[in-house]
Order: sequence, then structure tokens, then C-alpha cells
Amino acid sequence: MVIGSAGAFAAVALIAGAVAAPANAEQQRSTGGHSQAREAVGAAVAAARAAKKGVDWKDCPADWGFAAPIQCGWVTVPLDYAKPNGKQIKLAVDRVGNTGTKSERQGSLVYNPGGPGGSGLRFPTRVTTKNPIYAKAAKAYDFVGFDPRGVGHSTPISCIDPQEFVKAPKDDPVPDSEADKRAQRKLAKEYADGCYERSGEMLPHMTTPNTARDLDVIRAALGDKKLNYLGVSYGTYLGAVYGTLFPNHVRRMIVDSVVNPAKDNIWYQANLNQDIAFEGRWKDWQDWVAKNDATFHLGDTRAKVQQQWLKLRAEAKKSPLGGVVGPAELIGFFQSAPYYDSSWVPVAQTWSKYVAGDKQALVDAIAPDLSDTAGNAASENSNAVYTAVECADAKWPTSWQKWDKDNTRLHKDYPFMTWANAWMNLPCATWKTEQQTPVDVKTGKGLPSVLIVQSERDAATPYEGAVELHKRLKGSRLITEKDAGSHGVTGLTNPCVNDRVDTYLLTGKTDSKDVTCAPHATPKP
Repeated sequence: MVIGSAGAFAAVALIAGAVAAPANAEQQRSTGGHSQAREAVGAAVAAARAAKKGVDWKDCPADWGFAAPIQCGWVTVPLDYAKPNGKQIKLAVDRVGNTGTKSERQGSLVYNPGGPGGSGLRFPTRVTTKNPIYAKAAKAYDFVGFDPRGVGHSTPISCIDPQEFVKAPKDDPVPDSEADKRAQRKLAKEYADGCYERSGEMLPHMTTPNTARDLDVIRAALGDKKLNYLGVSYGTYLGAVYGTLFPNHVRRMIVDSVVNPAKDNIWYQANLNQDIAFEGRWKDWQDWVAKNDATFHLGDTRAKVQQQWLKLRAEAKKSPLGGVVGPAELIGFFQSAPYYDSSWVPVAQTWSKYVAGDKQALVDAIAPDLSDTAGNAASENSNAVYTAVECADAKWPTSWQKWDKDNTRLHKDYPFMTWANAWMNLPCATWKTEQQTPVDVKTGKGLPSVLIVQSERDAATPYEGAVELHKRLKGSRLITEKDAGSHGVTGLTNPCVNDRVDTYLLTGKTDSKDVTCAPHATPKP
């Protein structure tokens, strides 16, 4: 399942007055030795080049959908940092200038929304739409977004024809038989093979460490000596890896809804842990639906709401709703409720209409739109990048027996997401290009205090991830939003969180100890 928004891996002299010194010997050991040393040199070469060149900012292409004053441009990076003079790829970046005075400006604030596979290009619209949560930060910073390598406008990768990718209904992810499992395994292998056929040249280089190196090249191209960064969801792992590889290049870093960076968690275990956390948050939402039974009429206890869910699922399995919405499509739609509190009301309302007899509203909300070729290409691309990064970042079990045993066991107690998540990740079991060893995330010399923000009941990135990262980054501060579980806390209205984020961005100061905040307001039906 996509971890993130909407959804779905030898020292030299400073080069040319370079912006970036290569990783020191300690970092080289922690991140994999010789090839990492070459990549560190390559990253310094690329950053020096980018600092010299800068970004040629222009009005954004009309079909990107970003009007002035947002500007767009390109940053060139090596496909393979071990060969900095080899093949180059282009990354799309955009920005809106700070809204305050010249003297108030503190540089650029670069954003990653997660995924892997999410585009950050919408970030400057938080300024142009006058989002009050970001008003103070916008005075001090240019807001900068980018499409990571492989995503969107940045040399996009693909694994399957996008129209095929969105076609529905898909098979029910919960298998009834060994034959069902064999069919899903065949699809997963075909998907992995399709990634190799369509995007094979890119796949070995679609790693989080490479995206972190790209981030450093973007920093240099922006003319910033040090990086100010906000990462959400998978963006927290990108930030943690960046902070490990380039500790003395960080000025301010906020990580929100944190991936557990432990090497043995990336990525197989992370997905199993998600299944457990999703079940918990699914129950939270069902409790809320039951509490608001006078509005939704879906049952006045969690058990009754769950019965309605199982009934809906069974109906869709027997005969897909509108011919296109089966159990797989229902899970895709309903999982947004445990992901984001902003989905609580719309998902419950649409379901409520269905139970009351308006079947079409649910079909309209879920069914793919085959005429939306651009949207379908973006969905397919996002899924391709998610798969490519997670498969490339770490070694995955190749034994089907292990996958089968682990997911069968988990499904008994955590049925909402387990099998759907398993099939989404199974291409990594037959991946055709090299799988790396994850970076050992830790504090390096020069790393400032990092601000960690996490809700206690997050489904996509369970709370333990924030605790683990907090332990690894010395001097970091953890803000916990108690009794809450929406994924992505910094974008919600909660003054206890918002004020501290502003203070940190504007002054670099954090509280003298970790902070627990009361939850943001529960959605009202």
C-alpha cells in the first residue's frame, strides 16, 4: 500500500569550490562501503554543477496546472551517481517566492509528500490558496516542490499500460482457494516483468538514497547552502536517509507521520505492520460511524457497522456494483477513511446513500474513468514508482511460503487490508534488478535538531516509527498528537502542533522536551 498521500526504493578534494563534501569514512561504512563512496563523490560533482547552473525559472507549462506566481524549472542529475558524467535525467521543480520582505527570507523550504511515487509540485499552492496553516512559514521561505526521479514530469517510469492498470473489477484480494493465490502470484510476476520491460534502465537507480542525493542537488541548484525540508509519510524516510548521508547540509528538517527507518523494517516488515495499524484505525472510524448512526444509519455499534461492510463486500463479490466495483475497488475507496480524517464524512455519506437505495453514488465515486487518460497515467506512474523504490531499496523474501504464511496468519485478525497489501508488494519477490541494503539511519556530525510529528493511531506509518527515528536522531524532538490517527499531521488545524512547527521553521527552536498534544477536532457529520 502506498505509504503516503493518495492512495499508493574515496574522499577527494572539494570539487570546483563544491557545495558538498563527500560522505566521511564513517558514513561510507554505515551506508555500504565502496560504491557508496563513489556515489558520494558523484553527488558532490552533481551538486557543484547544479550550484553553478542554478534553475532557469519560467512560467509553468500550461498542462501542469500551476498559474503564476508559481514558476517551474528543471534540475539535471545523474541517473547513476557512481557515474556522474554518464546518463543524466531531468527533475521537475516548482516554487513560489516568500511572501515577506527580503530581510525576512530564510531560503527555500523543500517538500516531499510521500509515496514513494507522490508528486510534490502542488506544495507552492499552499501559498497561492492562502492556506492559513502555512502563512507564517510562507513569509520566510520560498515553497519548493519537485517530482522525484521516475515520478510525473521527472523521467517517469511505467510498468503496465495505464488503461489496463485502472480497469475494473479486479479479482477479490482475499483468496478463497490455492487457485486464487496462484492467479494473484501470476499477476504480480507479470507486473514485475512489465516494470523491467518498460523501465528496466531506470529500475536499479530508483532508490531512496539516490532520491536523497537528488534532493541535495536540488538544494545546490536553489542556491541554498543548507536544506530546509518538510517530509510527510515516505517523505520522512527520504528525510532520514538525507540526514544520514548529508548531516551537515541540513538547516531545518520536519518529518511528519514517520516510516520506521530500522533496516529490518524496510520494506517487507513495514507493510505487515501497516496491516495491523490499518485494522485499528478502521475500527476507530467504525466507532465514529456508529456514534453518528442518526446521520448515517449504518448501525449503532461497531459490530453492526462491520456487518454492513461485510454485506456490501459480499454483494460486490457476487455481482460487481455497476459492473465495475468489486471487493478490490471497495477496499481502494474505503481505505481512505483510516488514512485521513478528511475522508470520514464523504466515505460514510456515500456508503449511507448506497444502503438507503442510491446505488449510483458509490459506483460513481469508485469506478475508473477510462476517458481520463492523464489521470490514469498518473495513477499507474505513482504505483510503478512505489513498487520500484520499495523493491530496489531492500532485499525481499523470494519464498512464496513465507509470504503465504505471514499474510494468512495476519489476515485472521487484521482482515481489512492484509491480502490487498500483500498482492501490491508481491512483485518485489520476483524483481529483476538488484536489491540494495537499506541505509543505517543515524545521527551524523553537524545534524541539527530534527522536529518529528506523529499521531498516535496512524495507520500507514505506525507510531513506533516515530519513536525509532527519535532514538536514532540525537537532539530530535517528538510531538505526539494523542488519540488521533490522521496521516499527515502538519497540514491539519491543531494550534498545539501548528505553533511549534512555525516556531521551529522561523527560529530553529524546539521545546526543551518532547510534547504531547490533544487531538485535532474530530470530523462532524
